[in-house]
Amino acid sequence: MSPAQIDAVTAPAQFPASSSERRPRIAVIASLTSSLVNFRLELLRGLVQRGCEVHAFAPEDDRETIERLRALGVGFTRIPMSRTSARPTEDLATLLALVRGFRAFRPDIVLPYTMKPIIYGGIAARLTGTPHRFALVTGLGYVFIDRTRSLRAAALRWLSVRLYRTALRGVERVFVYNEADAAELHAHGIVADELVSRVPGSGVDTTHFAASPPPAGPPVFLMVARLLRDKGVAEYVAAAKLLRARHPQARFQLLGPFDPNPAAISRAEVDAWVRDGAIEYLGQTKDVRPYLAACSVFVLPSYREGMSRTILEAMATGRAVVTSDGPGCAEPVAHGLTGFVAPVRNSEALAAAMETFVIDPSLISDMGAAGRRRVEENYDVRVINRVLFAGMRLDQTMAELEALSASGRARTA
Repeated sequence: MSPAQIDAVTAPAQFPASSSERRPRIAVIASLTSSLVNFRLELLRGLVQRGCEVHAFAPEDDRETIERLRALGVGFTRIPMSRTSARPTEDLATLLALVRGFRAFRPDIVLPYTMKPIIYGGIAARLTGTPHRFALVTGLGYVFIDRTRSLRAAALRWLSVRLYRTALRGVERVFVYNEADAAELHAHGIVADELVSRVPGSGVDTTHFAASPPPAGPPVFLMVARLLRDKGVAEYVAAAKLLRARHPQARFQLLGPFDPNPAAISRAEVDAWVRDGAIEYLGQTKDVRPYLAACSVFVLPSYREGMSRTILEAMATGRAVVTSDGPGCAEPVAHGLTGFVAPVRNSEALAAAMETFVIDPSLISDMGAAGRRRVEENYDVRVINRVLFAGMRLDQTMAELEALSASGRARTA
């Protein structure tokens, strides 16, 4: 669709009039409104503190999140977006809404994260002439995890690659969390290697996620994830069944929401696991900290992550971690020091790693303390944000805009 065609079906939203003092305008696009606070709060706070005018675009009318953004000084516009649908009409509605929003807000910088925001935010930014475009690849999406030979999976990968190429054409920098995603971008010719920068995840607020001593008593294992097969939920349950047969005093908890993703675990499956006594299902929550504080060891046998935020949160809380060697999972864990890394999709190896903590409970506190130190040194969100701001050349952009404002003031004086 050409810019002229888009003109016919979009109208500008209303934003406050620009002042003579030109601040950099930054549009952040998300596929889940709550993630703006849960995962990007310190990034948004840092941009506002640097003097930027920040506006977020996301799909849900989450009043609590919107109010927290407003208190921070971040604007919000709701846009239509389905995270899992592949219907062209729905994706076109997302694109048109972003074009409309960008024309009204007139951002200098666009920073989308996750698959659909990157694709449609990137295309909308190109159509509206946004001068500085970036992308934060927190994970390339399930279509790159699904290695089945089905025609549908192959078609989705083919289409996704071409949409990524279109969206990222002319981008200044693409930030990735792990080498596997960087390799995928290279293998599919999505973006030039020199434009890809590695950052160690989104970081974690080590003040918000304060360290706490593990609970006394029999070990409590906790997995926190959306209920997707790709997260390794089935492997975790299988490992729990193996261990409960040998160590009935151990407890195995699962926390996280059900999901409309094609790789979702059904409620019936979870109910059956609970009836069998394999796990305790804790539902979902907006604040994971009490659950982390109440567990002994955190477990995430995911097949692939960008860089697991939940692992970093668990380590910040002072919890030992058992995870897989899938991309984005093993990187923050020092095997044998802060936890253990087991082969992906291997429930027996996962159970063996978890059993180590049952046999030697002293490892729970020792490895948890080592994990906290590792997060403080390498994964604090403030350190990560400085890397992102430098990669976006934020100071240079601010200086350029200030020069333009000064030039405009001089002409009107």
